[in-house]
Amino acid sequence: MIIDSYSADATVDLAKALGADVYEHPFENHATQFSWALDNIDLQTEWVMKVDADEEFTPELANEIEQKLDALPSNMNGVILRRRVYFMGKWIKHGGKYPELLLRIFRVGHGMSEMKLMDEHLIITDGDVTIFKNDFSDNNKKSLEWWINKHNWYSNKEVLDQQMKSDAVNREESVEETSTSLQAKVKRFVKNHGYYSLPKFFRAHLYYIYRYYFRLGFLNGTEGKIYTFLQAYWYRYLVDAKLYECEKLGVKMEKQGALEATSTNRGWITPNNRVALTYATYHCTEMAVAV
Repeated sequence: MIIDSYSADATVDLAKALGADVYEHPFENHATQFSWALDNIDLQTEWVMKVDADEEFTPELANEIEQKLDALPSNMNGVILRRRVYFMGKWIKHGGKYPELLLRIFRVGHGMSEMKLMDEHLIITDGDVTIFKNDFSDNNKKSLEWWINKHNWYSNKEVLDQQMKSDAVNREESVEETSTSLQAKVKRFVKNHGYYSLPKFFRAHLYYIYRYYFRLGFLNGTEGKIYTFLQAYWYRYLVDAKLYECEKLGVKMEKQGALEATSTNRGWITPNNRVALTYATYHCTEMAVAV
């Protein structure tokens, strides 16, 4: 099954041609989109698997899922998968990026998405989880320009998420409190209680030093150096710059729509709702697959 947010390209036609059931829902954020699918689609399967449009399964993982999933005991309600990240065609194997352990499969009625605007994880509401041994990959083959624009959009979501920490959206069940990947719990705790407790801008420097030197990111070669540099000094530094700008001007980041192929008016909200900043966004699609 595919949950589409009114794609303007051939996504829907291609999906239907391959036999997928396609549902349309206006994009608010990834967590809301996924939750809408769980609440509004009559799932006739025992399991749900979340797959992003730029993720690929190795044949070994596909075989492992086919062989193991139906044999799991009744108390095992979630499956954690191992993700490889590729950048400019290069596997980012070092720098603390492999493996990324993510809960991606859960038994229907026993899982949900964190209601976060950025970096949301799947969580199970009861039962236990297991880890499969084979990998899937995040292998986006679009241009570096597209990657930069996407992370500009991500930075707006990250800023808004930080600004809304005291709101209800961040008081929902989170990965820190529920049964999911231990790695995800630790990373979220460090991010919320470590990274964001450090001074703005300085923490981006520490991020680069930690990933590139202490976690041996330099072993990823030229592509890895570009990746780590952009993660630190484009994305992380940009988040801090936008937080600083909002604080200086006394404004808040506006809620973000879908990543679309056209320019839209999105940006800040002032107390009187009169200021907006135009920026380019790009469309993205997410899939929820019943298995």
